[in-house]
Amino acid sequence: MRPQFHFTADTGWINDPHGITARQGGYHAFFQYVPDSTQWAASCHWGHAAGPDLLSLTELPAAIAPGEGDDGIWTGALVTEPDGGARIFYTATTAPDLSIGRVRVATPASPDWVSWRKGDVVVDAPVDLDLIAYRDPFVIRDPDAWRMLVGAGTTDGTAMALSYRSDDLDAWTYEGVALQRSTDELDPLWLGTLWECPQVIEVDGAHAMVFSVWADDVLHHAAYALGTYAAGTFAVETWGRLTHGPSYYAPSSFRDGAGRPCLLFWMRGVEDLEAGWAGAHSVPYVLGLDGERLVATPHPDLERYRAPAVPTGVVQGRAADVEWSPPGDATLNVTSAGEEVLEIRVGDGLLEARAAGTSWQMPFDGGDVRVILDAQTVEISCRSGLLGLVAEPRGESLHVVASNVTVHPLAR
Repeated sequence: MRPQFHFTADTGWINDPHGITARQGGYHAFFQYVPDSTQWAASCHWGHAAGPDLLSLTELPAAIAPGEGDDGIWTGALVTEPDGGARIFYTATTAPDLSIGRVRVATPASPDWVSWRKGDVVVDAPVDLDLIAYRDPFVIRDPDAWRMLVGAGTTDGTAMALSYRSDDLDAWTYEGVALQRSTDELDPLWLGTLWECPQVIEVDGAHAMVFSVWADDVLHHAAYALGTYAAGTFAVETWGRLTHGPSYYAPSSFRDGAGRPCLLFWMRGVEDLEAGWAGAHSVPYVLGLDGERLVATPHPDLERYRAPAVPTGVVQGRAADVEWSPPGDATLNVTSAGEEVLEIRVGDGLLEARAAGTSWQMPFDGGDVRVILDAQTVEISCRSGLLGLVAEPRGESLHVVASNVTVHPLAR
């Protein structure tokens, strides 16, 4: 069952989104892609899609493929230059040690960005660190220079983001560790042994470093640090967990066409193996601050696809945008063809979502709850964070029941 408003490849496996760029009134989105397979493999490509918004993307030919010294084309970043040029910085991997990548550059070979040309390796892992992993470059422009962050982890269990500096995007100088944290530190939360996809974005006058928490080949969740990023160093004021549930991972930050700070996630478990595809991307989220907390809200582009609210809560179709204001302890139920698809309960400081006999929890301290339903995908957002999961409807309609709820069908 393929979602309508969550990007999936026509066939093949996809995971991390990256290089999301507002351009010429629309968007380009890139992603890790394994053609003709429904399982991850080291021989990833950079897949490519474009469209008028991130809810209406059309898949294009892969932008970068293995070869020319690369066994795999893994996650990275795209930057646009003041003169209108663009560069992709990607993780180039080679066997046998796929965990220690190199950063290589690619530039457009066509003005529509459909074809790209590989360039030089511009950054290698520093030799003075005992690393278990090194990958996922992210590049931003500081007032005085270009800066690059690369995710890493050491054998002693320290997760880190490494910092590089460049004046021209060609020559890069290693500056040291931008931010790090030991896996032994538990207060206020545990943050793994490796940070994948560390990225910095300014939100409401503060800086947020968002990253994925990894340990022992287990992909956990997305977390963040709030503070100040300057001259290649991040000073933390607050740590936080952004996502919950079994699905969200690998957030990718970007600025939308209006300049707002945004995130897009890989959603695990969304798949149709018989149809030959696996993996999806979330709806886009706009970032804001609620005190010392990073908050993600579904992007307003989603509202373009809303039909008028249905007072009965019955949606003809499998996609809906649900706004819920729970009156204290409360429950929201979604059924399809007479069978329960999803139950969400709030109370005692928790939000619990249950589907297919399994439940997941996240903190909840009041406020509105937003639920995006789209075929298999369920995205729940509130000021305490995001919870993503998979729950498959049995019929061709949905019935949403709760107090203080507004249900908008989503349709093209």
